[in-house]
Amino acid sequence: MTSEKKRKSNEFPGSFESKCINTIRFLAVDAVQKANSGHPGMPMEASDLAYVLWSKIMRYNPKNPQWLNRDRFVLSAGHGSMLLYALLYLTGYNLTLDEIKAFRQWNSKTPGHPEYGCTPGVETTTGPLGQGFATGVGMAMAERFLANRFNRPDFPLVDYFIFSLVSDGDIMEGISSEAASLAGHIGLGNLIYIYLDNRITIEGPTDFALSEDVGRRFDAYNWQVQHVNGYDLTGIEESIQQAKGEKSKPSLIIARTNIAYGSPNKQDSADAHGAPLGEEEVALTKRHLQWPETPAFFVPEDVLLHFRQAEKRGQERENEWLSLWEAYKKSYPELAHEWENMHKEPDPSQWENSLPLFKPEDGAVATRSASGKVLQAVAPHLPGLIGGSADLAPSNNTFLKNFGEFKNTGGRNIHFGIREHAMGAILNGMALSGALIPYGGTFLVFSDYMRPAIRLAAMMGLPVIYVFTHDSIGLGEDGPTHQPIEQLSSLRAVPNLMVIRPADAQETVEAWKIALSRRDGPTALILTRQKLPIIDRDRYAKASELRRGAYILADAPESKPELILIGTGSEVPLLLSAYEQLLDQGIQVRVVNVPCWELFEMQSHEYHEKVLPSYVNARLAVEAGCPYGWERYTGTQGKIIGIERFGASAPGEELFQQFGFTVEHVIKDAKELLSSV
Repeated sequence: MTSEKKRKSNEFPGSFESKCINTIRFLAVDAVQKANSGHPGMPMEASDLAYVLWSKIMRYNPKNPQWLNRDRFVLSAGHGSMLLYALLYLTGYNLTLDEIKAFRQWNSKTPGHPEYGCTPGVETTTGPLGQGFATGVGMAMAERFLANRFNRPDFPLVDYFIFSLVSDGDIMEGISSEAASLAGHIGLGNLIYIYLDNRITIEGPTDFALSEDVGRRFDAYNWQVQHVNGYDLTGIEESIQQAKGEKSKPSLIIARTNIAYGSPNKQDSADAHGAPLGEEEVALTKRHLQWPETPAFFVPEDVLLHFRQAEKRGQERENEWLSLWEAYKKSYPELAHEWENMHKEPDPSQWENSLPLFKPEDGAVATRSASGKVLQAVAPHLPGLIGGSADLAPSNNTFLKNFGEFKNTGGRNIHFGIREHAMGAILNGMALSGALIPYGGTFLVFSDYMRPAIRLAAMMGLPVIYVFTHDSIGLGEDGPTHQPIEQLSSLRAVPNLMVIRPADAQETVEAWKIALSRRDGPTALILTRQKLPIIDRDRYAKASELRRGAYILADAPESKPELILIGTGSEVPLLLSAYEQLLDQGIQVRVVNVPCWELFEMQSHEYHEKVLPSYVNARLAVEAGCPYGWERYTGTQGKIIGIERFGASAPGEELFQQFGFTVEHVIKDAKELLSSV
């Protein structure tokens, strides 16, 4: 260590705490300046608040970031990521000073916005404003559920808090309003948010676009609201302790802060919102706050030792919890066993035998109805399965009978209300508990409301399950506003999102098997409102072939097709009818069911060639939605029957006729295609 780095605290004016705070502040400033990219203003304004939280309030163990009863910290204002990285480095997480210096660089652990799974100690990916706010609500709901399920007198196994720093942008985004409303309605006393009221956004003062009284709004949401000076350490600590003492309401602490605090020329200016201070202003700021101008990334030894006490403190707290856990196991062995199982990967052998069986003689069944029966069957065997719908449970078939309401009893049925935006992010927060299997239902067309949260779930690899029903024009008279056209193709475009559109009730069972077993990303089940015939699996391929993503459902004699019909979901029975007639006419035809593109793309080249042999150019894909993307399977000489306009209001059967989803149309197009290639 250089002689400059060995400087003692007493060489600098001000209190020792101010040295600690400025260490956080200038690590962020220097990292942003070195990267010549980033947001220095927010870390500069929030370092005092963060210092109080991380040194005096929060329970965490830097040596075990996944300690189950740790407090969670969500930097919803993810543009200020260097604040979090500085804290993680200083308190002893596996993040080096070199990583701080590599801020925003290729392969570093310090990306521009916090990324779950990339940086130890980052609890969730944030950046799109409002997502962290709503995800934190999901984390608090997970804590509430687990506490209700497992805590016993003298055994507070689960009692962690969720803390978050939120910005003006978070406050303005609609998803935050939805999540705040639900959190207040439920009464999540374990949720403590600090609002950085700096009154500056990228375009300038917040009063360009915001004039409401935020405190009164949150008071109306049934939150406890406090006001504090963002640089009064005693006041900050007292307000947080008061928030911890409020058990029946979430808390919002409105902290009056100054963006780019300490910068002579950029404090309280939009200039510090998303751009480095500049070398000259960095030097001026360090002089103003009496911090050494060189070297950059300066960390006084005694300050680092002070922060690193978090390692010992965290291990002691975890050891206390582990002692409690050992005693808990002796007193409540059955609950302890359940706790351990919920934190492991689900064992299919525990629930697969309970799955419903569907036979052709049972008659036609809507896949949404089959999905509901699967949920009822597996729920008793999966205590971590929890979810609900955005006020559509009777339509989505997502209500778990006999498992209670979340709000009043700690049950497993969540009434999200008409809040699809928030539901998506709340599911993410619940999945991040590592113990729960959250699911959420709505109509497929409303998946658009959830898209940012779906994208983040895929990015984080979270095992969230989406139950999207009313999957096509088949929903009928509600008309084009409710009939999904482009949603399927747009969801398939999301990396790491598994989209499954089963063709009948049996395939719906297989789809749920995959969704419940998947641990590395979300799964979207695309289900029908209308009834579909149950495919005779004694005559055609087994439904279990769905696990390959695509499979030969019906084949030409000797498996030598000259024509391949390709489809998904409700269009598959249509293709089977066309297949039978084409065979009778002497045409060698194959039907390929492609319920899940993502699973099919995971298969080998040899399997792809087996299912879709390259020598067959006559390929006709049929799906009641946007045809975009099907070219990858039809090839340049193939054809697609899809929908390239919005739907219409009429009975579903008539709409399928009007849009060309008939046996006659399929046969006509198939013959024309065959004659042209």
